[in-house]
Amino acid sequence: MKTLKASIAALCVAFTAPAEAGEIAGETSDGEEVTFGIVPQQSASRLARMWGPFLAELGQQTGTTFRFRTTKDIPTFEACLAVGAFDLAYMNPMHYAIFSTEASYRAIAHQKGKRLKGVMVARVDSEFSEIASLDGQNIAFPSPGAFGASILNRASLQRVNVSVSPSYVKSHDSVYRAVAAGLMAAGGGVTRTWNALDPDVRAQLRVIYETEGFTPHAIAVHEGIAPDQTQQIQAALLNMATTHPELVQGIGMAGFVAANDADWDDVRALGMARDETGIKHDGEIACPSG
Repeated sequence: MKTLKASIAALCVAFTAPAEAGEIAGETSDGEEVTFGIVPQQSASRLARMWGPFLAELGQQTGTTFRFRTTKDIPTFEACLAVGAFDLAYMNPMHYAIFSTEASYRAIAHQKGKRLKGVMVARVDSEFSEIASLDGQNIAFPSPGAFGASILNRASLQRVNVSVSPSYVKSHDSVYRAVAAGLMAAGGGVTRTWNALDPDVRAQLRVIYETEGFTPHAIAVHEGIAPDQTQQIQAALLNMATTHPELVQGIGMAGFVAANDADWDDVRALGMARDETGIKHDGEIACPSG
């Protein structure tokens, strides 16, 4: 798989996991490497700590060298998806609905027993108890294209005719911390990152709204991954909760199920025009080198 796309992938990354966080997993005999991009809902260092051990074990089970990759923010991650910079990627539902067509990604798994829900949080001592009370307020979101945290929550605000001033702060953790610090009246996240939040920060916040649920994030392979290798990776993912439940719990999940492209038809049924999603078009932001 030493293709031009693989060479581009080596250039189009902004952060890599430190080796001690499990950046490299069981190598194949020819030293083949597969990049695994993780949507930056949390800081790069935290994602590396969470996903490093998981990818190390996935490498041991498949005989593949997985390289953890993420970017400085979600729009940059979208730019890297647009050019097929990752061999595999953990991407949000709207990312998958778009980049399965635009960049030839195909879902192989998603979280087991999970429906993705957006949440809106406010400080525990604030006057805000429902989204209708947020009219005219400054609200934090990770990025325009964050599906649950931004797209679903902004759509909910629009349905009740609430107008807010959005501020995009790069990650879910940054949203929660900005609200806890009193810099924003409220902020958007999702149930998984809310549940994984530092307890000291979460204790300062409360959920004031939760959206309906959708098919969760996809783990998807790019077209450059061979079918037999795809099947091997998928089988290992599905088996991981049985063999190493602690590693699956470490990434905030209970397990995986096999995925089909049609699983994300609920997202497509929202009928959002490409420009309404807030997800950047190819060329608007560069997938960085480094």
